[in-house]
Amino acid sequence: MDGAVPERKANMGDPIPRVDARLKVTGAARYPSDVPVADPAYAFLVTSAIARGRIRSLDLGAAKAVPGVLDILTHENAGEIRPLKTFSSGGQAGSSIVPLDSARIWHDGQILAMVVAETYEAAREAGHRIAIAYDAEKPSATFGSAGVETKPVAKVSKAHKDPTFGDAPQAFAASAVKVEADYSTPAQHHNPMELFTTTCLWTDGRLTVHEPSQFVYGMKAGVATQLGIDPADVHVVSPFVGGAFGSKGSLTARTAIVALAARRLRRPVKLVATRDQGFTIATYRAETRHSVKLGAGRDGRIAAYLHEAWELSSRPDDYNVSGTTSTAVMYDYGSIATRVNVVNADRNTPGFMRSPPEVPYMYALESAMDELAAALKMDPVALRRVNDTMKDPATGRPYTSRSLMQCYDAAAQAFGWSKRSPEPGSMRDGDWLIGWGCATATYPTQIGPAAARIALASDGTVRVQIAAHDVGTGAYTVIGQAAANRLGVAPDRVTVELGDSALPPAPVAGGSNTTASATSVVLKACDAVRARLFRSAITSNGGPFAGKPFEALDIRDGHLVAGDVSQRLDDAFRQLGESAIEEYAESFPPSLGPDAVSNLYKGRMSMVGGPKGEKLMFAFGAEFVEVRINARTREVRVPRAVGAFAAGHIMNPRTAHSQLMGGMIWGLSSALHEATEIDERTARYVNDNLADYLLPVNADVQSIDVILVPEEDSEVNPMGVKGLGELGNVGTNAAVANAVYHATGRRIRDLPIRIEKLL
Repeated sequence: MDGAVPERKANMGDPIPRVDARLKVTGAARYPSDVPVADPAYAFLVTSAIARGRIRSLDLGAAKAVPGVLDILTHENAGEIRPLKTFSSGGQAGSSIVPLDSARIWHDGQILAMVVAETYEAAREAGHRIAIAYDAEKPSATFGSAGVETKPVAKVSKAHKDPTFGDAPQAFAASAVKVEADYSTPAQHHNPMELFTTTCLWTDGRLTVHEPSQFVYGMKAGVATQLGIDPADVHVVSPFVGGAFGSKGSLTARTAIVALAARRLRRPVKLVATRDQGFTIATYRAETRHSVKLGAGRDGRIAAYLHEAWELSSRPDDYNVSGTTSTAVMYDYGSIATRVNVVNADRNTPGFMRSPPEVPYMYALESAMDELAAALKMDPVALRRVNDTMKDPATGRPYTSRSLMQCYDAAAQAFGWSKRSPEPGSMRDGDWLIGWGCATATYPTQIGPAAARIALASDGTVRVQIAAHDVGTGAYTVIGQAAANRLGVAPDRVTVELGDSALPPAPVAGGSNTTASATSVVLKACDAVRARLFRSAITSNGGPFAGKPFEALDIRDGHLVAGDVSQRLDDAFRQLGESAIEEYAESFPPSLGPDAVSNLYKGRMSMVGGPKGEKLMFAFGAEFVEVRINARTREVRVPRAVGAFAAGHIMNPRTAHSQLMGGMIWGLSSALHEATEIDERTARYVNDNLADYLLPVNADVQSIDVILVPEEDSEVNPMGVKGLGELGNVGTNAAVANAVYHATGRRIRDLPIRIEKLL
């Protein structure tokens, strides 16, 4: 791998180390389940062993006899938990299934009871002693199963419109070169290092929730609605999140149940769900199917792009990601026809997982692009260059910036792409077949409303307060850097407070919007602080800046400066007659309007950007991989991967490098390792543990080279940043699949690519 501190290039900030790094490596960083509470009781979840049916009876006798058992909550005694809208429908919940509301069973692993005891061991033993009798029904597990229901997304979602342009079927039929293929991606589960935990305690009628969350204001509002209490009486605390990428973005069924138990017992209750329960009590990446057609002329120009997709969801929810809104603007298509369908089965509701639409949909598109290049006998990079575009082919809307081919140029040179022998199977090293493949990475640039409070003290220290979230991405660091740069102090003089609903609100840590949204409002609050200080300085009768123009003043290195004139901050504050300046600010994209911030306070989320709006806003990248496949055993290895990425202003090249490298590793995992296996007879997950759920380890990841391509874009947001947390793992799976074809001459269109598919 390349160094952790990449070269700082144009339009990039300082690659300072993460400010929370020492806390994390020494164990001083407290995650929600680490927070000590007085006299806690311990909870254990009891989940369904069937995927469809009803509870006929619950026998709690043996469970209640276990010493130390305090309470057992079931649908028969939990009381009312009010329903919530799902996150994708503008609510806070990950699923519309109300916890413990009836005997109905919607999916395998559904929470049926929660035991609370003096110790975790007692709660677990009692949970295993609950006898549940079922009236089981035949479940529908996946695509092709009897009983699934298929619906066009355009008919179930007012927000979705299938991108269409021209007469694509006719253009495809008339094309000189045609590619038509079906692709599939499997269900994948998050498996964060930090398990799904909740600790609840009540104090004088107010509820405090310690739970890893990507949206504390959403949780605050959602739990209040579920329990029928005032949101002002709910406090959510989540300063650190030990892995999430979607799984902790929406409210799950467990939180309200733990809160109810704590209120009933009048003492704190702590729940740490088991690893296998995390597969069913939280969301995951749904499996998808794709039918893609590309028609082109002999010169490689694409005349037709047709893409129909199917996404699996739960029986009651129509959750979908509909990634054709991104793929339809990737290239200069002559015509477009797309359609997305949702398929309802007896499974738990899926949800966001890092780059939710782009990972499966770009896999299908970028695989088809490679197949088209092969059919044309054209270099895959050259094909993308011929079809590169600076506008939406359907509407003519321009990109604010698009550096895709600059990324391809940088990555291709570093990879040595010019040495590639184009014929499949033509590159070999002894028993190892060598394949080289490439694919486009992209992610929409989005921004949401946010609020922040900034305090600058006379000693030059700064406090930043915003309820944004650090899910391991470096948010503490880049938000602190934004304030330090604007207020002219060293980064170690800035304290950043995040992940607490007592702070001003920020959007969900999703859609790669945190840096753009949080730094934009922090910048605005810092400017308000500067304005107060500058006005005081220039209107003072005796100060060194009296009468100077406002725009001449600046703050640098803990001093107020104007040309050659300088004054220590403490002297400037003494002149002001205050020891600190504190300012609160709100920001919102103009297209959302001022109500966006008030809605954020209510836990309702909105973002703009990407393919929506008057201009297209995307970050781009190009990824190249080398695979080696043993000619005898068909063992697959990826000895090296190179990715070049352009994402506007890079706040911190070190944290950006880390995110992009991690994304590429996840992309390799998506290509070769990850799949949640389904027992189609029972609609139950088989490999719901880290022993059987395959993930890459050190030996699987040998060399990852990340290149940051300079790019400037003043239109996306005030800071000019494009989110990149989800950019790196888009396209990697296609690049690997394309390299496998180059090595073997065999197209593997169904992920993951494992030995048995190559034999």
